[in-house]
Amino acid sequence: MKVFCGRANPTTGSVEWLEEDEHYDYHQEIARSSYADMLHDRDRNMKYYQGIRAAVSRVKDRGQKALVLDIGTGTGLLSMMAVTAGADFCYAIEVFKPMADAAVKIVEKNGFSDKIKVINKHSTEVTVGPDGDMPCHANILITELFDTELIGEGALPSYEHAHRHLVQANCEAVPHRATVYAQLVESRRMWSWNKLFPIRVQTSRGEQVIIPPLELERCPGAPSVCDIQLNQVSPTDFTILSDVLPMFSVDFSKQVSSSAACHSRQFEPLVSGQAQVVLSWWDIEMDPEGKIKCTMAPFWAHSNPEELQWRDHWMQCVYFLPQEEPVVQGSALCLVAHHDDYCVWYSLQKTSPEKNGRVHPVRPVCDCQAHLLWNRPRFGEINDRNRTDQYIQALRTVLKPDSVCLCVSDGSLLSMLAHHLGAEQVFTIENSAASHRLMKKIFKANHLEDKINIIEKRPELLTPADLEGKKVSLLLGEPFFTTSLLPWHNLYFWYVRTAVDQLLGPGAVVMPQAASLHVVVVEFRDLWRIRSPCGDCEGFDVHIMDDMIKRALDFRESKEAEPHPLWEYPCHSLSEPQQILTFDFRQPVPLQPVHAEGTIELRRPGQSHGAVLWMEYHLTPDSTVSTGLLKLAEDKGDCCWNPHCKQAVYFFNTTLDPRVPLGSPQTVTYTVAFHPHTGDITMDFTLSDALDRGC
Repeated sequence: MKVFCGRANPTTGSVEWLEEDEHYDYHQEIARSSYADMLHDRDRNMKYYQGIRAAVSRVKDRGQKALVLDIGTGTGLLSMMAVTAGADFCYAIEVFKPMADAAVKIVEKNGFSDKIKVINKHSTEVTVGPDGDMPCHANILITELFDTELIGEGALPSYEHAHRHLVQANCEAVPHRATVYAQLVESRRMWSWNKLFPIRVQTSRGEQVIIPPLELERCPGAPSVCDIQLNQVSPTDFTILSDVLPMFSVDFSKQVSSSAACHSRQFEPLVSGQAQVVLSWWDIEMDPEGKIKCTMAPFWAHSNPEELQWRDHWMQCVYFLPQEEPVVQGSALCLVAHHDDYCVWYSLQKTSPEKNGRVHPVRPVCDCQAHLLWNRPRFGEINDRNRTDQYIQALRTVLKPDSVCLCVSDGSLLSMLAHHLGAEQVFTIENSAASHRLMKKIFKANHLEDKINIIEKRPELLTPADLEGKKVSLLLGEPFFTTSLLPWHNLYFWYVRTAVDQLLGPGAVVMPQAASLHVVVVEFRDLWRIRSPCGDCEGFDVHIMDDMIKRALDFRESKEAEPHPLWEYPCHSLSEPQQILTFDFRQPVPLQPVHAEGTIELRRPGQSHGAVLWMEYHLTPDSTVSTGLLKLAEDKGDCCWNPHCKQAVYFFNTTLDPRVPLGSPQTVTYTVAFHPHTGDITMDFTLSDALDRGC
C-alpha cells in the first residue's frame, strides 16, 4: 500500500504530494519524535518512578490488588516501573502501532510479559468486561499525555473518558495534579512576533512611514501557542509586570472535564508598563501531598535553578494578549486564563469575569490574514530594524529613477521600500489569494494601492502583458517563501529568476545577486540528546527503541538535515565556518548538478554532534544577509544565530568520543550536491577516526 506525503519542492515553491511507501510516515514519526528526549529526561523519569511507587504502596496498604492503566505507554517504561514497584497487572495503551509493537518487545526483553498487556488502541476505544481489553476497571491511572501547553495533546478528553469508563472512582493517579502558572510581562522583542511595527524610511521626499492596517492592529492573533526554550530569552528582553500566578489546577485522580472554562487571578502590577505577553508553564505533582514535583519553570521562577533539567519535549509557552494594555503599579487587575479541550489563551480584565460577566469561551481567531500567513519568526524578521536597514541600503545602490521593479517573495514589504526609495514602477507577485488580500490591505493602509501593482499569478506564468509591456530592470527578493522548511528551499527565487529571464531588460539587476551555503561543525550543549541512544533507562533495557530510531533515521529522508531554531539551543563551534556552495542568481539555474567535496578541520576540543548549514544572501558585493551564524566568539567558539530563521542540522551517527585535545588531527569530510531538477541539496559527512558510538 502507498501513502501520499507532502514535501516542499524548491523548484516550484509549493508543497507537493508524493507517493511513498506505506511505512514512510512511521519512519518520519519515529525519526523526528521526542522519544529519545523523554528517555533522557532523568528528572521526569525519577519523579514518575517515585510517584508510581507511592501510588502502588497506597493501594497495597488498603489491601487491594494494584491494577494499572497506562495511557500513552510509548516504550512501556512507566508500566515496567509500576510492575517493579509491585503492581499486580498493567494495561498499557498505545495508539501508534510501530510504538506499540516496540513496547511489546521491550516489555518481553525486560521479562514483564506476564504482568503487562500492551493494547494497540486509542484509550477511548478500550473496552472493559469479561470479553473486553480489560477484565475490570483499574485502580491506578498512569499517563504521560502532556505537551508544552499541558492540554494540547488531548489530555482533558482522554482523562474524562478514562474516569467515566476505564478506572474506579477515587483511583490513584500519577501524576496526581497539574498546575498552570502565568506571569505578565512587557517585551518589545516578543511582541514583535505578533504585531507589525511601523517602518520608517528616509527618502528624498523626507521620512516615509509604513504602517500596519487597522485590521491587523486590532486582530487578536492566531490561537496557537508559541512554545519556546524560555531560558534562552535574555532577561533584558522583557520586563516582569506581575508575580508568578497559579492560574488553574487539574486533579487527575477525580473526574476531569474537557468543557471550556476560565480562571481568573487578581494581582497588583509590580511596575507600570505595557502588558503585552503572558509567559506560562506548568508543574505536575506525582503524589497527593505534592512532595514529588516535576516543574517546567524557567530559571528565574525555579525553586532550585542549579537543578534545572533541560528538555525539549516540554518547554514554556508565550501567549500574546489580544491588545497591549497599559498597567499601573499597584492598581489591581485580573489575569484570566481561558481554555477549551485543547487550547489555552489569556485576557487582562479590570475585574474577574464572574463579576463582570465578560467570559470569553471562544478561542481567538485571526481575521486579518497576517497571523495565518506569517509565523512568529516571520513577524520578528519583518520587524527587525537592522535587517530592514540592510535591504534599504542595498536598494539605494541598485535603484535608478527609471527602475522597473519586480518583487518575488511571499508577503514581503520590499516592494514598498522600492517604491519609497524612488523606483518608477513596482510590481509584486503574490501567488496565493490569501497573501494577495493581505498585501492589498497593507498597500491600502499606506495609500499605495494605485502605486504598486499586485499580480496574483505563479511567477512562471507571467507574461509581458502582466508587466504592461515593460521590461524588468530590477528583480527583487528577500528571498522568503512560506513553503520553505530548510534554508535552501528559498532557492525557489533562483527558479523564478530563470522562469522570467525573457522578461528582464538588458543589464537587469538581480538582488540578491547570489547566495552561498555555509557549514560549521558544532558541539551542542543539550540538543544532541534528541538523537542520542539511551540504552538503559532507570534500570530498564530500551535498546530496542534505540534500534527502532536508528532504522528510522536510516530511511531516505530521515538522513537529511532537519530544521531547528538554534538561538534556542546553545552550541559552540569546533571548526571555523566554511562556504561550500555558491549560487549565482545573475545567471539562470544550471542544467547539471553542482558538487562540492572537501574537509573541515576541527580546531577546538569537544564532541562533534553534527554539522549546521545555512544560507547567506549577497544583496550586493558589499552587503550580505545571513540566515545562520551572525557572529562567533573566537575564544570559546560560542555561536550567535539568526533568531528569525531555522538552521539545518545534520546529526552525525557517531561522535568523537573522548574529548579531543586541541591540535589533534581530527577532520570531517563532506560531499554536498545541488540537484537542479529537484532543487534538493544532498549531503554526506564522515568523521575521521570517529568511534562508532552514540553521543
